[in-house]
Formats: sequence, C-alpha cells, structure tokens
Amino acid sequence: MPVATEVRVKYESVVGLEVHVQLLTKSKIFCTCSTRFGDPPNSNVCPVCLGLPGALPVLNREAVTMAMKAAMALNCAINPRSRFARKNYFYPDLPKGYQISQYDEPLSQDGWIEIEVSGVRKRVGITRVHLEEDAGKSLHEGFPDSDLSSYIDLNRSGVPLVEIVSEPDLRSPEEAYDYLTRLKTLMLYLEVSNCNMEEGSLRCDANVSVRPAATSALGTKTEVKNLNSFRFLQKALEYEIERQIEIVEGGGTIQQETRLWDSREQRTYGMRSKEFAHDYRYFPEPDLLPVVITEEWKAEVRRSLPELPEARRQRFLRDYSLTDYDAAQLTSSRILADYFEAVAGACGEPKLAANWVLTELLYLLKGANKDIAESPVSAPNLGELLNVIGKGTISGKMGKDILVEMFGTGKTASRIISEQGLEQIQDTAQIAAVARQIIAANPKQTEQYRKGKTATLGWFVGQVMKATRGQANPQLVQEVLKKELG
Repeated sequence: MPVATEVRVKYESVVGLEVHVQLLTKSKIFCTCSTRFGDPPNSNVCPVCLGLPGALPVLNREAVTMAMKAAMALNCAINPRSRFARKNYFYPDLPKGYQISQYDEPLSQDGWIEIEVSGVRKRVGITRVHLEEDAGKSLHEGFPDSDLSSYIDLNRSGVPLVEIVSEPDLRSPEEAYDYLTRLKTLMLYLEVSNCNMEEGSLRCDANVSVRPAATSALGTKTEVKNLNSFRFLQKALEYEIERQIEIVEGGGTIQQETRLWDSREQRTYGMRSKEFAHDYRYFPEPDLLPVVITEEWKAEVRRSLPELPEARRQRFLRDYSLTDYDAAQLTSSRILADYFEAVAGACGEPKLAANWVLTELLYLLKGANKDIAESPVSAPNLGELLNVIGKGTISGKMGKDILVEMFGTGKTASRIISEQGLEQIQDTAQIAAVARQIIAANPKQTEQYRKGKTATLGWFVGQVMKATRGQANPQLVQEVLKKELG
C-alpha cells in the first residue's frame, strides 16, 4: 500500500547515483580487442581480457581522453596523477578474479551538474569520475520453464567504462530522473558513448536512504541495481523510498544491502548484503604505471570540447529569441540542435524553423518510429520549403501537405510544387473571378454579410480556398472578398 501523504512528509529521501558509461573506443581499455557490440559470444577476446597468466595490460590513451572530456563537462578537477587498483571479488563473468578500476587516486573529482525539476534549478555534486574496465556478461536460459542453463560471454570484458558517482544530493525520484537525463545528454554531446541502455552502454545503480525531515544525519542506505531504463529508475526509487518509510514507521531497522528491481512485479527484492570498500581488498595495480595528465594534454582535450547543452540553450535564447521551452527541446540532442541550426540558416527565420522542426517534422518522425538522424527530409530541404512559404509561393497549409510528401518520397519542395502546379495564386483578378462566382451562388450568405453578420466572411474565404484547391493567397482572398461583398 502507498504510504499516506501525512506520513511521507515526515521523511526526506536521500539518493545518490552511480552511473557506468561505456566509452566509444574501437578497442578495449587494456588490449586491442574490438569493443563492437553484437559479435558472436567470446569472439572478441585475447589473453589480456581473458585474464590468462602472464598477460600484461597496456592502457588505451583514447579511453583516458574520453574520460577527461566527460570529467571536464561535469566541472570536475582533473588530477595530475591517478592510478589504477585491483578491486577483488569473485563473479563468474570476471575472469581475473579482480577488476582493474581506480580507487584512492581517481582521474577526477569534485564536480557538479545542474538539474531542474518543477522550475527549480539546483546543483548536484559529482564526487568523482574514474576509469575502469567492464566485466563480462552472464546469460541465463530456461528458468522457470525448464532447467536453468547459464553461459558466460566475455566480449564485454575489458570494455572501457567511466563511473560517475554523484553526491547524495538528490531528494526525489523526479530529481534522479532529470539528473540521469542530463547526464546522458552530456555524454551524447561529447560523443564519448552511445548511451544505449538496451546494449548496456549506460547503466545506473542508486543508493537510497530516508531520514526524518529537517535532519542532517544520513540513514542506512540500500543499493538498487538492475536499473536499465529511466522509467525503471524512477519506479524503483518510488518503491524503495516507500518501503523504507514503512519499515522505519513500524519500528524496524533498514538493512544495508544490495537489492534488485523486478519490473514485472514492480518491486525491489534483496540480493546480497552490501559490501564495504575494505571487502574488495583494493591495492595498486602492479602491472600499470600511474596515469600522468600534463597541462598540455588537458588543454588539448578542453579545446576539443563541443558547445555543451546549457551553453547552447542560452545562445538559442539570446541569438534566436526562442522560448525557454523551444530552446530546451532543441538542445536536448546535439543532432537535433545541429539540424535546427541548419534549417534556420537555410530559411533565415529561426522561430519558424523551430516551430516546424518541433511540431511538423518530429510528429512525422514519431509516426514513422524514426530518430532525427534518420529523417528523410534533410535540413537544407526543409529550409527550402520554409523559404517558399515565406515568399508566398505556397501557403502554410499547403506546406504541411508538401512536407508529408517530402517525408514519404524524398523529393524536394520545389520539385513537388513544380510537378503538381501548386504555386500560390497571387493574381487579384483571378481570385476576384472565383469570389464573384461564390457570391452569386450563395445569395443567403451574401445577404447575411451585408446586414452586418461579418463572421460570414470566414465562410466565404473557406469556399474560395476550396475552389482554388488551397492555392489562393489567404490574405489576398480576404481583401478581394471584402471589396466584392461591399
């Protein structure tokens, strides 16, 4: 049963997220094996990522560069010296019996990211961004219909990860959702990851606790794993917060443990007791030298950073005079923002471009289950369509129909207009001739207008537009009709 509102407000939830992001390097972090997803199981492996005796790791410089980009975008301080450590634990898909990660000397730390929920903006601290290698993957088949069979695929073992650890600054599932959304947007802008949660490129664990409202001491936390979608993250946090409040209200004690989210049952359940850092018996990785980041390397990476989402949003507000909503929507994706700017540049009307991209084009893309990157209508072609609308060659209504045909056929606006003879009628005499025919055929409506029922004008405009197949200039139609009816 949901916790009653009067009980819920007595407590404050405290959430911190640990997000693992697979980096888009072509080879693994300590060997030259491919990171390509979807290859046959155990085909992208070698003695290093299989953990065979005597195999030595060699650090992938590109992985370090990508991790630095992520850290800089999150306002972290890059440490001039960091080192790898062995994190010891047993799991079937961890062939070495330990994971090479970073512990007491991470790549970067002390950053922040800004989130916004219900119009309120706040900073969430980033404890650290560090590098590590991914584990393999366990595959389970059969249960519950037949005997359980388990398989190990080590293709993922050794794929480079950055782990982004937040401070316990999040206070609600909504804040956690917004935090993860903005984090994903940043990583996509930087092009350091594809952030595909279905492929495991972006994974999130949540540390959750509750405490009496207006107190500062942290409660006992649980870690919730298996959060492979933004929706699951929010649902799991809602459930876990209410579960802990119920236990505390009933006089019970929260156990520090790792719990899994079951999306079918919409609940978390206990998996194991939560480990402490000393349980992993960290010690410096003896086969790798410390990572030294020079000022020259940092400067080179900083110069390569793209314009980030918040800076781009502010520029859209300033330079294009867009609304807050439109600017936020357009900068939610680097590809979408690039597409919009190309359209705006082609037609010279940023507000018009924003309206057509966010409404007409995205509506068609959603219906076709396509992303903006897959749009059959290129930015220059959409810009051309908006140009001819702006010049009055066609009406806005006709433009929508033409966009649908452009989307379905790949043809340009000018070609469709030429093939179908859709140029807007600007000839006053031609429109007047049609108007006179409509007036003569409808004496009742004509009399109503002349007796003062001016709303009838809209009906006459509709009839003229219908008679001209929508090709007459609507403003010119109104002017002509007022004259003829007068």
